[in-house]
Amino acid sequence: MHGSELSVGLLLFPGVTQLDLTGPFEIFARAPHTRVHLVWKTRDPVLSDRGLAMLPTTTFDDCPLLDVICVPGGPGQIALMTDSAVLAFIREKSERASLVTSVSTGSLVLGAAGLLKGYRATSHWASLDQLSLLGAEPVSARVVRDRNRITGAGVTSGIDFALTVVADLQGEAVAQMIQLQMEYDPRPPFSSGSPGTAPAELLAQATKQMATFIETRRQATVAAAQYLVSLNSDMDDR
Repeated sequence: MHGSELSVGLLLFPGVTQLDLTGPFEIFARAPHTRVHLVWKTRDPVLSDRGLAMLPTTTFDDCPLLDVICVPGGPGQIALMTDSAVLAFIREKSERASLVTSVSTGSLVLGAAGLLKGYRATSHWASLDQLSLLGAEPVSARVVRDRNRITGAGVTSGIDFALTVVADLQGEAVAQMIQLQMEYDPRPPFSSGSPGTAPAELLAQATKQMATFIETRRQATVAAAQYLVSLNSDMDDR
């Protein structure tokens, strides 16, 4: 740890899916001797994709060293794929972090920063295949760990992801206590929460509804992949 506290940084950006961020935040904030930072370019309120306003607690310039850096997902992730300030911040903090992590399509941002090449990783099911464009190996699983990279699948998976991180860094007993305090005992009313359990017609309908947006995201991922190739080429020429 950097100092006496575990330092966790969650990227809070416009258009984030709030549960991608607030699920892990709730767990990390309950962990002992842990300081959680909500990080963005300014301290101005940030709106989630559904209109929830949240306040960053620190900025890129003021953010301390992080033991864990986490990038959540959401529609706003698309703009981050070519945001040089965001990608530079993630790279810089990842160099000294013990764990480099993401929830949902935040993994695509890690990939755009060049941090998932050669790593197994996961993402939201509708965008999972896009990880391969960024040099990662897509894995359909709730939580995926490869060395010091831990990635969570879509939205609610962030809770499982954060409990996994806490167990890794502070022990299973601590993680289990947090799970009990939160009464995290999911028993959903329907078995339709993943492509593997949803009825075929429901999956087809959801896929059709998201098709235009997923293509927009794919184009952003392709552009990020092309930029990574050119960046690596420039570095090889030096």
